[in-house]
Order: sequence, then structure tokens, then C-alpha cells
Amino acid sequence: MENITSDKNRSPSELIDARIEELGDWRGKVLGQIRRIIHEADPEVVEEWKWRGVPVWYHHGIICTGESYKNIVKVTFHKGASLEDPSKLFNSSLEGNARRAIDFREGDKIDEKALKTLIREAVALNESRVKTKSGKV
Repeated sequence: MENITSDKNRSPSELIDARIEELGDWRGKVLGQIRRIIHEADPEVVEEWKWRGVPVWYHHGIICTGESYKNIVKVTFHKGASLEDPSKLFNSSLEGNARRAIDFREGDKIDEKALKTLIREAVALNESRVKTKSGKV
């Protein structure tokens, strides 16, 4: 397995590609599917690579991160506690004042429509905070 956590010669998008490939199992497929959904929900999203190997998606602030563990792929919404979640996607980190997460396990079906709605809501929240601070986006 290659060490992609500190490769300074690759763009964040290339590092995320490498992480998806490196995982090589259901976790890589799920992370790739989540990434595709994020880009479909927000074509202006910016990808970053932070904290020694965590994919991060931005639009006027952090939308969410995508972490992979042995038994889960965790999508953490930076301001998830401020988002409506009528589809009840959030199933992890429910006790905090800011973040909320969705843990995907092997075999879980991703509700793409609900996830896109949540992503768009997170972008709108980030944009509203930028407008409040500056008066414009």
C-alpha cells in the first residue's frame, strides 16, 4: 500500500482518488459514491486533503469530511447540528453541539436524494453565514 497521507506533489483530488483506490474494497466504493453525490449536489464544491489523510469538501466553509475506518465510512457534517434531517440520515455524533455524522457500513444503501438535500442544505447554511458576515456571497 502506498503512503498517500503526505504526498505533496499531488492535488487534493488526486489524493482522494488514491485513497479510494487504496481502500480497494466496499469502503472505497462507498467513499467514491459519496464523493460523486457531493459533486452532483454541489458542482462548485472544492476538495481538500486535511489532517493527515481526510478528504474534506468545502463551499464557503466545510460541508463535510469523509473518513474510512475498518468497519465504517463516516461522513461528518461540520455544522450538522444546525441542519434539518427529515430523512434521519444522521446516525452518529448526535450528542455534540456542532457536528453530526452518517456512518455507512458494508451493504448499506445510500439514500442519494436525501444525502444531496443534506449537502445542499449545508452549502446554503455556509453561504448564509458568509452573507451575514460580509453582506454578500
